[in-house]
Amino acid sequence: MTQLLPFMLFAFVASITPGPTNVLVLGSSARHGVAKTLPLVIGACVGAAAIVVAVGLGLGELLQQHPRLQWAMAWFGVLWLSYLAWRIFSSPAAALDGSAVTADEKRLGLFAGAALQLVNPKTWMMALAVVSVFATPGPGQALRVALLAAIFLAISLPCLGCWALLGRGAARLFTSARAMTRFNQIMAVLLLVSAWLGAPL
Repeated sequence: MTQLLPFMLFAFVASITPGPTNVLVLGSSARHGVAKTLPLVIGACVGAAAIVVAVGLGLGELLQQHPRLQWAMAWFGVLWLSYLAWRIFSSPAAALDGSAVTADEKRLGLFAGAALQLVNPKTWMMALAVVSVFATPGPGQALRVALLAAIFLAISLPCLGCWALLGRGAARLFTSARAMTRFNQIMAVLLLVSAWLGAPL
């Protein structure tokens, strides 16, 4: 595959640049530590790779044939992420100082990370771009799509891991409940902004 190196660069940029998943990983790591955030990281990366496979095996063509469905899915994702941002913004300080964990936070694990990709506009745009640009149509396309998904998974894991480490470093700067509340609110605003940047026009 002559496009392998360009794809690897694309996967790195798509994974390391800020987006809803990155913001949630950063906030989770700051509040719970890197180890407890790893399931979220793994779930998000596996979920994104699975969407690449699904798009490459026909879902992408279906979405392109039905732009209204694609539009509706994108707006559902934006609105859901906006709701999640509001929940994070309004979380009580007691849940941020390590003394308590809300029910919502407990769900941000392996399955939540994977499910998040279903409503993440950035993930769908990335998957459509991967299949359109790098998965050459023809015999063996399914194998090429699977290989691209595996490479994307291998690259996205350490990229999101870097965001988890960054979140843990940020936690050392915000040791009080009040400071963590402010940090939480900043993360919520960033999540909201990143969600609306992916909103369809």
